[in-house]
Amino acid sequence: MIQNEDPVIANSLWSATANPTPDCPELRATVEADVAIIGAGFTGLSAALYLAKLGQRVVVLEAYTPGWGASGRNGGQVNPGLIENPEHAIAKFGPQMGQRMIKMSGDAAKLVFDLIAQHEIQCDARPVGWLRAAHNPAGLRNLEQKARQWEAHGAIMQRLNATEIAQLMGSEAYIGGFLDPRGGNIHPLNYALGLADAALAAGAQIYGQSKVQTVTQDGDVHLLTTARGSLCARKVLVCTNGYTGDLIPGLRQTVVPIQSVQVASAPLSDNLRATILPGLHAPTDTRRLLSYFRTDAAGRFIMGARGAYTPGATRARLAHARAASAQLFPQLADVKWEYEWGGYIAATADHYPHLHDLGNGIVAGLGYNGRGVALATAMGKVLADWASGMPSRDLVLPVSALRKMPFHSLHRLGVEATVARYKLMDNMGL
Repeated sequence: MIQNEDPVIANSLWSATANPTPDCPELRATVEADVAIIGAGFTGLSAALYLAKLGQRVVVLEAYTPGWGASGRNGGQVNPGLIENPEHAIAKFGPQMGQRMIKMSGDAAKLVFDLIAQHEIQCDARPVGWLRAAHNPAGLRNLEQKARQWEAHGAIMQRLNATEIAQLMGSEAYIGGFLDPRGGNIHPLNYALGLADAALAAGAQIYGQSKVQTVTQDGDVHLLTTARGSLCARKVLVCTNGYTGDLIPGLRQTVVPIQSVQVASAPLSDNLRATILPGLHAPTDTRRLLSYFRTDAAGRFIMGARGAYTPGATRARLAHARAASAQLFPQLADVKWEYEWGGYIAATADHYPHLHDLGNGIVAGLGYNGRGVALATAMGKVLADWASGMPSRDLVLPVSALRKMPFHSLHRLGVEATVARYKLMDNMGL
């Protein structure tokens, strides 16, 4: 379901500081392709780029403009790994597939930065590492377990005590943590626009304002129709993530859209800027309702938080994000806040990204659970491998049939109940 733009959170820093959007006209004809891609976010654009470089005829159909959804509205954190720890992936998917998923996700941030360098994408790329910050002893134990498991798979983690993390943060709010050198941060919308430029340069076609209305099949060819055009292709990649609607029956019910919101200050003075995140990291803490924050190229402070499903509740959480910023960094108490915006991520029941074979040459990749910058880029490559003929058994993600979430129609109530429970547990220090 395409979510309506909420005017309360439509003032995006990333849109205000975006590079020029490439020319992606509306589809107003009948065109043909080897592979049709629905959605021009990180997943679809990454897939288009890889396929075009392989010589495939690729056409991307986007309901709005490249990067319009969560790809252009997220925090820009390029975080490696899956939500679950490596041992969990091996236990759930078996040694062979589990190892593939661990490697794919562990390398996903490097994949992003390699694409940025290769295609000279101007998106304020900072491969400075991902700072994980523990707010209490339980959080620190959790981070230590994560670090040990990733080290067992070849990753190098830099453990930080309270003094060391305070030096990197400019705040004494955390008791320790670690720095994962594989991560970093970017301007997410400019990254999406850069992927679109690269895909176009490689020979892909991208049509904006071209929402797909129907997908039908005639023999081994699929016909995708828009308001003013149509596209014929033998294979179709569905890359709609948190903005998945009812175009493919049952797909929307496999994920829950969860709103993530952010606020951004006016550019900080040089003196103030030097006291906050001097290493330009984008930390994430260990609260259940986690905080994630950073600065941008102009020195604005940005704080992210969980959004809501109503304007009133969203306003309250935006206000809380501003208050939390000043609590974390008291020097921000009098700062002017200039931007507030949000977008929908897609959460899965098992916390893993899903690759669904929908039959007859259609596949969908979605469900990044808040790790979409790196994982969606990696999923695009997986989808390109599939579209290029790689057998499902050789892919680095398991291919599964659709499994609708039970009681999906009540997902908003479930999300809000979980948020309330997590807030209580965080307040109690659990």
